[in-house]
Amino acid sequence: MSSDLQDQQDVGEAAPKRASRLILYHEIMEGIDALERPVGALFISGLSAGLDIGFSLFLMAVVHTLADSGFSGPAVRLLVANMYAVGFIFVVLGRAELFTEQTALAVLPVLNGRASLGALARLWATVYVANLFGAAAFAALAVAIGPSLGVIEPRTFAAIARPLVDHPGVVMLGSAVLAGWLMGLLSWLVAAGRDTISQIVLVWLIATVIGLARLNHVVVGTVEVLAGVFSGQEITAADYGHFLLWTTLGNILGGSFFVALIKYSFAIQGKSPG
Repeated sequence: MSSDLQDQQDVGEAAPKRASRLILYHEIMEGIDALERPVGALFISGLSAGLDIGFSLFLMAVVHTLADSGFSGPAVRLLVANMYAVGFIFVVLGRAELFTEQTALAVLPVLNGRASLGALARLWATVYVANLFGAAAFAALAVAIGPSLGVIEPRTFAAIARPLVDHPGVVMLGSAVLAGWLMGLLSWLVAAGRDTISQIVLVWLIATVIGLARLNHVVVGTVEVLAGVFSGQEITAADYGHFLLWTTLGNILGGSFFVALIKYSFAIQGKSPG
């Protein structure tokens, strides 16, 4: 092989690593920015994310109510899954702090030695609590407003919540790992997106996959399950506690290991980012 051809091959093989290092650098800077924010700013941003993502549940319930009697089961499920993506688009493009993004994003500066585990714990705790507060508030609002407007049947809340809680813990854990993995991947792909349209498509694609497969996502799932609890449709607080425990653990594992650690390990081969 000539030296010119060898050089071209080396460039071609190096290009993916260079691209991944650029994404990694962007993600580390984003993570550092989040880790250095004051607790109050993080809480308000996390509260906003928990509230905004609630529109996924509201639109899912509206579509489920409208389509349930006129469409086949698979068609209803596909339509509802597309509505699942709406809240994620609001949150990701609005740059609000979502816990399942930070399970991957905020881990990267720690792996790179630019942040401490204490800072990571502070960020996770603040965003997690704020997300759940916002999600719970929206669930209560949806239960009060949707049926009163005549656009949501109360039984729809149970139909949406039941598939999330009717599983053994190990199944819920595995489901949440996949959802956390996808959410971490979402953050990575959005960083690679060059414009708003491409980012919207990426968010819609990932979130629709989560919604269609009914994977357990701790924040939007909180809106879904608590709406079932608040509406009195045979979903209990114990169901929510069971969901919250296994889903939180799974989302953390999926984002931290399958995205943050693996993507970081690949991207730093040959050269450290930054």
